[in-house]
Amino acid sequence: MAFSFEHRYDRDILGLALPALGELAVDPLVSLVDTAFVGQLGSTQLGALGVNASIFSMAFVAFNFLAYGTTPRVSRAVGNDNPQKAGRIVMHSIVLAVVVGVGALALLQWLAGPILALMGATGDLREPAMTYLRIRACAGPAVLLMNAGRGSFRGYSDTRTPMYVMGGINLVNLILDPILIFGLGFGLAGAATATVIAQWSGAIAFLVLLLYVRRDELEIPLVLPSIQELVPFLKVGRELFIRTVSLIGTMTLATAVAARVGVTAVAAHQVANQLWTFLALVVDALAIAAQTLVARQIGEGEPDEARAVSDRLLQWGIGIGVLLGVAFFAARPWLPGLFVDDPETIGPLLDVFIFVALLQPLNGLVFVWDGVYMGAESFGYLAGAMVISALCAAGVLLLVEPMEWGLPGVWWGITTLMVVRVITLAIPYFVWDGFLPGAEAS
Repeated sequence: MAFSFEHRYDRDILGLALPALGELAVDPLVSLVDTAFVGQLGSTQLGALGVNASIFSMAFVAFNFLAYGTTPRVSRAVGNDNPQKAGRIVMHSIVLAVVVGVGALALLQWLAGPILALMGATGDLREPAMTYLRIRACAGPAVLLMNAGRGSFRGYSDTRTPMYVMGGINLVNLILDPILIFGLGFGLAGAATATVIAQWSGAIAFLVLLLYVRRDELEIPLVLPSIQELVPFLKVGRELFIRTVSLIGTMTLATAVAARVGVTAVAAHQVANQLWTFLALVVDALAIAAQTLVARQIGEGEPDEARAVSDRLLQWGIGIGVLLGVAFFAARPWLPGLFVDDPETIGPLLDVFIFVALLQPLNGLVFVWDGVYMGAESFGYLAGAMVISALCAAGVLLLVEPMEWGLPGVWWGITTLMVVRVITLAIPYFVWDGFLPGAEAS
């Protein structure tokens, strides 16, 4: 698996990964822009925004299956030269997004009070947090429709359109935030309204593109699916929910353990974790390319080619991981100062800096393998492997406080998570007869 820059799949990989990277990079900008403007209103409003950011991140993360489940199924149908089936899958995803999105909206409105209480939004925080939540919840169906739209276009090997739509969403939000927050004096409610309008603009853009502009070309039928036709998506949703909850639960436990170590430890951990998340965006773009290309080759009945493109993607993943790790470690003398100026926090941060750097090659392998397994629709195996990895990591994390390992112990727990993930993903990849578990499914 020697690396060179003249591989037959490099053009396809870069053609998908680079626009996907652009899409992933602009995705968090809505929250960052809101934070920048709301921060000028005062700490109470900023705190209310922060509480809601956590709520909505958790509320909709489980519905990523609308993107992850749609992409490989559409791509496999396209590879199997069955555009009618691909079009039906797109319609199924859209309908499910509407149904689940409306349900999520109703639940958020109904349980707004208990949710905020659970998050500790009491006293002065409660009223502004409640106002923001009730307005922002109205974007629930839009968020799910955007997931369905992104997954559909990725399945058609088009990562540019989602990049343009996500860029447009951010532009709408950037324009409306100062107008509604300050110009019309709506304050925090203005930020929520701007986000709702921006996200519905994106959802409508995807619907217009899929159901009007390109409907005939993509052969998308305007026919409501039966419950039975939605079962495959619901099965994928269940398996991805298990996987996602296991991952988020482990990272949440890591933060909780860091908080028990001390205030400076959890502050340092937060910075390190944010840097870790930012670096993950680069390799996630390769994972999106993997979902599309692997599913297409399997759909074409070419498991050997699916293996070849997967091997090449893994080379790219580990290569980029090494480059990110080296660059990150080289920035060690000055990078922490961009996030914190407290020497008592910088010290613990530097202690775990080496973990973030050295784990990048492992991240490259793990994230690309995630995409490969999703492309093969091996969602059940991914869920089981993640549960095993999470349990192993939790075992280490729960020992940090009694063994007095400090913040480095927290990152040994995260390292355990990634090492076990590599092992559990590598074993079937190299020994399974039929490329991957689930790849033989039609």
